[in-house]
Amino acid sequence: MNLSVLLQDFKNDPRIFSLADRITMSAPSHTFLKDLHGSASQFVVTAIFQHESCAQINHLVVLNDAEEAAYFHNTLENLTGALDLFYFPASFKNKKNFKLLNSSHVMLRTEALTRLSAGGNKKIIITYPEALFEKVVLPNTLSENIIRIKSNDSLNVDKLLGQFVDYGFTRTDFVYEPGQFAVRGGILDIYSFGNEKPYRVELFGNEVDSIRVFDPETQLSERKLLQVTIIPNIETQFESGEKISLLEFLPENTAVWVQDWDVVREKIEVQEEDLHFFLELMRETEGKKINSRDDDDKVEKENIQESDFIKAVDIEKLLKQRHLVEFGYRPSEGVSLEIVFATREQPAFNRQFEMLIRDLKEKEAKKYSIYLFAENPRQLERLHSIFVDLKADIPLTPVPVSIHEGFIDDDLKVVCYTDHQIFQRYHKYKVKQAYNKSKALTIRTLRELQPGDYVTHIDHGVGVYSGLQKLEANGKLQEAVRIIYKD
Repeated sequence: MNLSVLLQDFKNDPRIFSLADRITMSAPSHTFLKDLHGSASQFVVTAIFQHESCAQINHLVVLNDAEEAAYFHNTLENLTGALDLFYFPASFKNKKNFKLLNSSHVMLRTEALTRLSAGGNKKIIITYPEALFEKVVLPNTLSENIIRIKSNDSLNVDKLLGQFVDYGFTRTDFVYEPGQFAVRGGILDIYSFGNEKPYRVELFGNEVDSIRVFDPETQLSERKLLQVTIIPNIETQFESGEKISLLEFLPENTAVWVQDWDVVREKIEVQEEDLHFFLELMRETEGKKINSRDDDDKVEKENIQESDFIKAVDIEKLLKQRHLVEFGYRPSEGVSLEIVFATREQPAFNRQFEMLIRDLKEKEAKKYSIYLFAENPRQLERLHSIFVDLKADIPLTPVPVSIHEGFIDDDLKVVCYTDHQIFQRYHKYKVKQAYNKSKALTIRTLRELQPGDYVTHIDHGVGVYSGLQKLEANGKLQEAVRIIYKD
């Protein structure tokens, strides 16, 4: 038995078939999944996503907050292995500051919207109230402002560079953050807002010789591409254009999952109040800077309008036009079908392994299938050693995959426990960082160096910076820092 067997058990559950039938109906449906605890909801979403009858259905999942959304995304990513799974965060660094943008979050939003507008395979978007509160650009506006570059294309380089400037990109010596481009000889580096790392376009005259993704810190190429799409900052470039709710942007064949609508609605209403106070403050200060911190990396939204956001009451109306699946503690009004599950949270064992073993033996006696999940295989080996030392012979399936919370499903007779809960260890979520500030600082420092400046090499000590030099490493050209020493 392994993870695929467990996921198949969920897919074969009659309740999953019932739910799949509901969200593939032509008319909107409203379903409540009762008593889903731990990470059981992520297994249900995975089962529906992989269900044959739902092959054409996209999914939007709205969690109660950013942290829960990140954990949900991580677990879903580990269970599905899906490439078309996107975390859709809020654009802003601060919930109460609707001017200061988070570049990384803008990139993640841009990536998701671009992939959605392109169509293709079914997709899952994971988000939360503050992100849902913001409107997005129209699909046509997005697609019409994408610059596409293909291998063997013949480019008008001057016109292309002018287009970059018109789209709000800044020319620099080195690209280290989204919205920058650099030209050095026959090499064009461009950091799009639609990709986590920049592109390097090598030109032979005006012809595109090759396109690669490269690491801005090491300057090493990571993989070769046949074509790329360059996307401007959708939060600043299209401020004056018409915007719509994410729910309106999504394709018609999209089912919406909401954890707790009461919580989501309340948080959006709080955002409405915060926006009102922020706009009042902006008017009182006549547009002066509200955030006084000296932040060289800040990207600000110039024109903040109430029409750039959507109210909770309008989101509620849009939800009624979709297949809606709720899976929290209490459903909203209008549920036409309640599907009851029999799941329980993983008990707290407080690192008492005798208690854990007794619990597992009780489950084994009742013919439950036991799965232990851990991100690190060594943790599974550690648990196995503990069981051996305590002479506990329990048939279980170790799964080297991380899920956020363990659970017990009494209907499927399945036990899914996590190692971090057994060992009472904090489980940290991981969010894809489209822009790493520490790397940007490294490249910026390099950019600001002038020939003759003193620098310190970690192995060779203090020397004089003499510029950059191209060297061949493993058959690839890369730029290296040239340092001159006295001896």
